[in-house]
Amino acid sequence: MIEKQDSNTEEKIILAAEKVFIENGMAGARMQQIADEAGINKALLHYYYRSKEKLFEIVFKTAIKMLVPNLVNAYKSGDGDFFTRLRKFIDSYITIIEKNPHIPAFVIHEVNHRPDQLTNMLAELNVDISFIINDINAAIDAGDMRPINPYDLMINVISLTIFPVVARPMITGIIFKGDKKGYKEFMKHRRNVVADFIINSIRLEKSQQ
Repeated sequence: MIEKQDSNTEEKIILAAEKVFIENGMAGARMQQIADEAGINKALLHYYYRSKEKLFEIVFKTAIKMLVPNLVNAYKSGDGDFFTRLRKFIDSYITIIEKNPHIPAFVIHEVNHRPDQLTNMLAELNVDISFIINDINAAIDAGDMRPINPYDLMINVISLTIFPVVARPMITGIIFKGDKKGYKEFMKHRRNVVADFIINSIRLEKSQQ
């Protein structure tokens, strides 16, 4: 019973910390805010997590693990040729960040404010993307794709998929004049638009070789 209670309390603290850190950033968050959000007193919060920095590290790493490994696995699990896997990857990427729209902006904001510390933290996760690079180079060597730097292609994909989600308030307000339903309809077909745009820009038809 005690172990279950401890587990529930820790889970409440992490969820509360995630909400407070996302809303206020590391610099603006306060332990009292996290305790209040979790519905516990500050002394109990310090019993589980002695410092804001340690709690932030857990939340930050959890956020990264929620996004990056899921995306890597989505690409690995794709069947068919490179373009089929790429299309599935884009669809999975948009689905994941739509479910967690505040996390990409949170990660980018914190890395920009504390680049050395958080860049090292990201490196510690040791996410292997070499197989994606190899896949891109293999498609180029096979004559299926125009020559392109694999890093350029990956950044192009990430940029086109992540921006509409991170910039949702701006896009909803300016482009759709506050129409949230219009934005949702836009995002329904966005994954196909992005995939088509990327694939059409890099696919090399046999007649072009």
